[in-house]
Amino acid sequence: MNTNKKITEWSYWKAVVRYGHVGKGKEISVARYLVMPDNSTTVDVMAVIAEMPGTKKRSVGSIRKIDHLEYLEGLRAEKEDFLLQRLFDGRQAQ
Repeated sequence: MNTNKKITEWSYWKAVVRYGHVGKGKEISVARYLVMPDNSTTVDVMAVIAEMPGTKKRSVGSIRKIDHLEYLEGLRAEKEDFLLQRLFDGRQAQ
Protein backbone atom coordinates (compact mmCIF):
# COMPACT_ATOMS: atom_id res chain seq x y z
CA MET A 1 0.00 0.00 0.00
CA ASN A 2 1.37 3.40 -0.98
CA THR A 3 1.25 5.69 2.08
CA ASN A 4 2.58 8.68 0.12
CA LYS A 5 -0.57 8.91 -1.98
CA LYS A 6 -1.79 12.46 -2.53
CA ILE A 7 -5.21 13.35 -1.20
CA THR A 8 -7.55 14.02 -4.09
CA GLU A 9 -10.90 13.64 -2.37
CA TRP A 10 -12.08 16.03 0.32
CA SER A 11 -14.96 16.27 2.75
CA TYR A 12 -16.44 19.53 3.98
CA TRP A 13 -17.67 20.20 7.48
CA LYS A 14 -19.62 22.84 9.36
CA ALA A 15 -18.88 23.03 13.07
CA VAL A 16 -20.47 25.31 15.62
CA VAL A 17 -17.62 26.20 17.98
CA ARG A 18 -17.97 27.97 21.31
CA TYR A 19 -15.32 30.52 22.24
CA GLY A 20 -14.78 32.26 25.56
CA HIS A 21 -15.58 30.88 29.01
CA VAL A 22 -17.58 27.81 28.03
CA GLY A 23 -19.89 26.68 30.82
CA LYS A 24 -19.84 30.01 32.62
CA GLY A 25 -22.41 31.61 30.33
CA LYS A 26 -19.81 33.90 28.79
CA GLU A 27 -19.24 32.01 25.58
CA ILE A 28 -20.15 32.88 22.01
CA SER A 29 -20.92 30.34 19.29
CA VAL A 30 -19.47 30.74 15.81
CA ALA A 31 -19.94 28.56 12.73
CA ARG A 32 -16.59 27.38 11.34
CA TYR A 33 -16.13 25.69 7.98
CA LEU A 34 -13.46 23.04 7.54
CA VAL A 35 -12.06 20.95 4.71
CA MET A 36 -10.65 17.54 5.61
CA PRO A 37 -9.52 14.39 3.76
CA ASP A 38 -12.50 12.40 2.50
CA ASN A 39 -12.03 9.55 4.97
CA SER A 40 -12.17 11.90 7.99
CA THR A 41 -14.65 11.25 10.76
CA THR A 42 -16.37 13.50 13.26
CA VAL A 43 -13.67 12.58 15.80
CA ASP A 44 -10.99 13.81 13.37
CA VAL A 45 -12.81 17.12 12.98
CA MET A 46 -13.11 17.45 16.77
CA ALA A 47 -9.34 16.95 17.08
CA VAL A 48 -8.70 19.78 14.62
CA ILE A 49 -11.11 22.07 16.47
CA ALA A 50 -9.39 21.30 19.79
CA GLU A 51 -6.17 22.70 18.31
CA MET A 52 -7.77 25.96 17.16
CA PRO A 53 -6.81 29.10 19.10
CA GLY A 54 -9.36 30.12 21.71
CA THR A 55 -11.11 26.77 22.03
CA LYS A 56 -11.27 24.72 25.20
CA LYS A 57 -12.80 21.43 26.28
CA ARG A 58 -16.44 20.97 25.32
CA SER A 59 -16.18 23.79 22.78
CA VAL A 60 -17.94 21.89 19.97
CA GLY A 61 -21.64 22.66 19.74
CA SER A 62 -22.35 20.62 16.62
CA ILE A 63 -20.59 19.11 13.62
CA ARG A 64 -22.08 18.03 10.32
CA LYS A 65 -20.88 17.16 6.86
CA ILE A 66 -21.82 19.65 4.14
CA ASP A 67 -21.42 19.90 0.37
CA HIS A 68 -18.77 21.92 -1.45
CA LEU A 69 -21.09 24.83 -2.32
CA GLU A 70 -22.24 25.28 1.27
CA TYR A 71 -18.58 25.18 2.34
CA LEU A 72 -17.65 27.99 -0.07
CA GLU A 73 -20.61 30.13 1.03
CA GLY A 74 -19.77 29.52 4.68
CA LEU A 75 -16.10 30.29 4.18
CA ARG A 76 -16.99 33.65 2.66
CA ALA A 77 -19.35 34.42 5.55
CA GLU A 78 -16.64 33.35 8.02
CA LYS A 79 -14.16 35.83 6.51
CA GLU A 80 -16.75 38.62 6.85
CA ASP A 81 -17.65 37.73 10.46
CA PHE A 82 -16.79 40.66 12.71
CA LEU A 83 -16.40 38.46 15.79
CA LEU A 84 -13.85 36.21 14.08
CA GLN A 85 -11.96 39.25 12.81
CA ARG A 86 -11.73 40.59 16.37
CA LEU A 87 -11.05 37.17 17.88
CA PHE A 88 -8.02 36.63 15.69
CA ASP A 89 -7.03 40.30 15.69
CA GLY A 90 -6.32 40.39 11.97
CA ARG A 91 -4.50 37.03 11.88
CA GLN A 92 -5.63 34.39 9.42
CA ALA A 93 -8.42 32.29 10.92
CA GLN A 94 -7.85 28.54 10.65
